[in-house]
Formats: sequence, C-alpha cells, structure tokens
Amino acid sequence: MSGLVPARLSGADVVRVGLGGLRSRPTRVVLSALGIAIGIATMVSVIGISSSSKEELLRRIDRLGTNLLTVAPGDTLYGDEAKLPESAVEMVARIGPVTSVGATGNVNASMRRTDRIPEEVTSGIAVQAAGGELLETVGVGVRHGTWLNAGTGRYPAVVLGAEAAKRMGFDRVGGQVWIGGRWFSVIGILAPAELAPEIDRSALVGWDAAERYLGFDRHPTMVYERSADGAVEDVREVLARTVNPESPEEVQVSRPSDALEAKAAAAGAFTNLLLGLGAVALLVGGVGVANTMVISVLERRREIGLRRSLGATRGQVRVQFLAESLLLSAFGGVVGVVLGAGVTIGFAVYRGWPPVVPSWALGGALGATLVIGTVAGLYPAMRAARLAPTEALATV
Repeated sequence: MSGLVPARLSGADVVRVGLGGLRSRPTRVVLSALGIAIGIATMVSVIGISSSSKEELLRRIDRLGTNLLTVAPGDTLYGDEAKLPESAVEMVARIGPVTSVGATGNVNASMRRTDRIPEEVTSGIAVQAAGGELLETVGVGVRHGTWLNAGTGRYPAVVLGAEAAKRMGFDRVGGQVWIGGRWFSVIGILAPAELAPEIDRSALVGWDAAERYLGFDRHPTMVYERSADGAVEDVREVLARTVNPESPEEVQVSRPSDALEAKAAAAGAFTNLLLGLGAVALLVGGVGVANTMVISVLERRREIGLRRSLGATRGQVRVQFLAESLLLSAFGGVVGVVLGAGVTIGFAVYRGWPPVVPSWALGGALGATLVIGTVAGLYPAMRAARLAPTEALATV
C-alpha cells in the first residue's frame, strides 16, 4: 500500500471542481463577486475617464498649437504698472521666425447695453482696441458677422467676444451698444478663444477708432505672436529685449498652452485620489470573498471528509478551494472590467471626448483580482486541507 501514488488533478479538473463548488451556491457567489466587480469597475472607469479627458486636452493643445506666446507689461522698478511701447507690434514682427502678430490695448471706457444703464454697471466686460491680425494670430473664428478691417476699424464699430455677447444678450449681429458716451454698431460676434479667454470677455474696437472716439493712447497691453514650432523657445528668449530694449525686465512673456498642459498634469492628482477609493472598494470585495470561502469550508465539511476518505490529499483539497476563490474573484473582475469600460465609453461619448481605456488598466485590473482571490482564498483553503477525514465526518 505504501507504493500507491494519489492521482493528480489536471488543470481542467481543477477548474471543473472549482466551478462545481461555485454553482452549488449561486446567490452567495453573485453577491461576493459584486464587491470585486464594484471595486474593479471604479478603478477602470476612473483611469479610463481620466485618460479620455487627458487625451481630449492634448488633442486640443495640438489643434490650438503650442507656438503662441503673449507679451504683457509688468511692473516698473518702483512698483508702478509699466507700459509696452507703441512700436511693440512692429518690433515683434521683425523677429525672423515670427509668422504673425496681433495686439489688444485696454481702453478707459465702459460698455453698456443702453445709455439708460448706470455707468458702473459694466457686466465685467472690458473695452479693448484690437489690431487687424489678432484673430489670425490667436486662432479665433468669427461666429456671426465680420471682423474689423481697414474701413470698419476707423469708425464706431465693435466686435463682441463670445462671453461678452452672451452677457449683453446678443446672439446675432446688428443693434448698438453704448461705449464711452456714444453708440457703437455691433458688426461681429467671435467664437470662444480657448488660448486667450480674456478676449471672450472683451468688446473689441478698431485701433484708430479707439484713439479717435475713446481717447486710446495706442500703447498695447497684450501682444500675441506665433512663430515656427521649432523656434518658440528662441523667440521667447529675445521677446522681452525686442519689445522694450531699454527695460526688458518690465516685460512679461508667457505661453498660454502651458496652462492647458499643467491642467492635463494636475488631472493625475485627482485620479490618484479616486483610485484610492476604488482600491478600498476592492479590498472590501476581497474581504467578502474570504468570508464566503470560510463559510463554504464550514458548510462543506462532509464533502471534505468524503473526498479525504476516498483518497484526496491535503494538497488537492487546498487547490480545490483556492481555485474556487480565484474563479470567484475572476468572475467579479471580468464583470468589473466590462462595467468600467462601458462607463468610460458612455461618459466619453456624452462629453464628446475620444474614449480611451488603457490596456495596462485592463490587465492590471484582472491581475489585481487574481491577487485578491489568492489572498482571500489562502486561509480558507489551508483550513479545509487541515481537516482530518474522521473530524470532518464526525460533524455530520
């Protein structure tokens, strides 16, 4: 008898035995797997939605371009607000790699819907003088009407930014607004300016008209320039000295796309927080699986005793219950991955984003379920394997 060798269970046999144990308690299995599924779905959807949002932001950056730089006045040595020279636009245009230049200048005037509205009620809209190449440089389209040209830029005509038009109640061109004590005709409404949100909240009049009717001093307060992609940093280095050779320290140069890139990077911090919540849900699901397996061992002592009496080894009993735990977790993991991917795709389509579910997230989610299943099933499997046949059958 000492030469007898116990039969070995093949992989198919292990899966078949594990599934048989799960099928005998379907309600408990579904409830236990639900905890795993919720945790995995949370983690996959968080990663997917974050990746989709980031992909949309990066596509916007690519579409808008990273070659736009802005020049604004800083402070003087004595802390006063500096001014850009009147020739700033012409000076920037002389830089070799620069392809287009536009500018705006603050005008000391307010805009109101009618002359009956108190002067202090401006709705947060700034009146600015604008150069002809502003839209081309910033990359803003005209939603309704037309942009300022050599003719309209000399007369009391105004183009409203997207937000300014909304606040003033304009959804089409036509009509007039009260600026600086006289009527200006609305000839255009702009589309949103994603890289220059200050334009959205502005009423733009021609450079010459601003000087003639509103007392504009012709000093630009914001210069926008675009250059060749490969020359952006070189242009950035010389912009301040070019705009104001005498006091380059009074000039501020920035790149608007940096804010969008920082936003894309900051999204990762919030994602990590939500991943932590998903990990907690997954841990709770793992505890549920462990609890289910422990109860299963207690309820199935007779089965364990019979298997041991018929020749099953401790290792085979251990493998059986460990397989049940792994299959239970894997079932929850697969359901969670499908739910998480579905939520990601649905939310991305709703927001108009490109749906992105990283493959590493799917693989990591399934790997996490197997780890959870192993850890959760290890103790119950070892406990079942330690039961002696006589002890197990004695409880019947």
